[in-house]
Amino acid sequence: MPQHVIAILALEHVVPFDLGTATQIFRAARDAREQRLYDVRVCGPGPIRSHAGFTVVPDHDLAELAIADTIVVPGVDGGSTVTDGTLRADVKAALLAAAERGARIVSICTGASVLAAAGLLDGRPAATHWAWADCIPALYPQVKWNLDVLFVDDGDILTSAGVGAGIDLCLHVVRGDHGAEVANRAARRCVVPPFREGGQAQYIERPVPHSAGAGTEPTRAWALDRLAEPVSLEDMAAHARMSVRTFTRRFREETGMSPRQWLLRQRVTHAQLLLESTDLGVDTVARRSGLGSATALRQHLQATIGVAPSAYRKTFRQPLRTGS
Repeated sequence: MPQHVIAILALEHVVPFDLGTATQIFRAARDAREQRLYDVRVCGPGPIRSHAGFTVVPDHDLAELAIADTIVVPGVDGGSTVTDGTLRADVKAALLAAAERGARIVSICTGASVLAAAGLLDGRPAATHWAWADCIPALYPQVKWNLDVLFVDDGDILTSAGVGAGIDLCLHVVRGDHGAEVANRAARRCVVPPFREGGQAQYIERPVPHSAGAGTEPTRAWALDRLAEPVSLEDMAAHARMSVRTFTRRFREETGMSPRQWLLRQRVTHAQLLLESTDLGVDTVARRSGLGSATALRQHLQATIGVAPSAYRKTFRQPLRTGS
């Protein structure tokens, strides 16, 4: 079976971090036999200058956009799409043709301005970096901008906020294509967190955690070993040797969420892994994940990724068996 081709479009003023994010995450996505699941190709209209002051020479030209299954547009810091709302004609034509034939199109950070300049985001929800809130939405008022979230998945077009949010979106794509286990392996290979929800705030201003005393990481590891057990907030605080109030505050400082939210997320993720990698019944998966019942598992899975356990297993169980 041919590999899924991902064309990463490098344009003038490309942000190197975004360019590297896409290449690294998708090349790290591998099956159980360590075979790469994507054919990743960097393309562009010729040698271009990056935002960081060096030249990028893509191995491929714009013709790759005509055959790619997925196109990723990294951020650009400068250039016409963030200054006057225009895009060079050959790039625009290639993107429009790719969208017309059904290619999936993904942008990172200000890469959304490239999609908007091509007219691909008209009337659609999209995300970009919060720091461009005074510029990009004014250039493209026809787009339904959401500058409060990490990424927006609108089916065939996906857009993310800046820098680290590009990692979250790329892992989200891998997870949707091949399941949580493959995405988690890719995250481990890249030494990044495996999962942050797209609706999470992209910019939260909060104090740096105090260095004095023990943090909550040992307690998080302790709780992960006990997902099937009824672990309460009080149990976690007691393990950390803190009051509930202090523990909750420090936990939120370190993770960006409450202990209960974090624990529920870990249980849902564990349930996804069990659905992918075992033939256990839904009731058993729910119990082993600490969700209690099949009804609760269905509710939480539906709320998290929008599908029922049976549909999730049907989608992701077969790829893991065949290694495709």
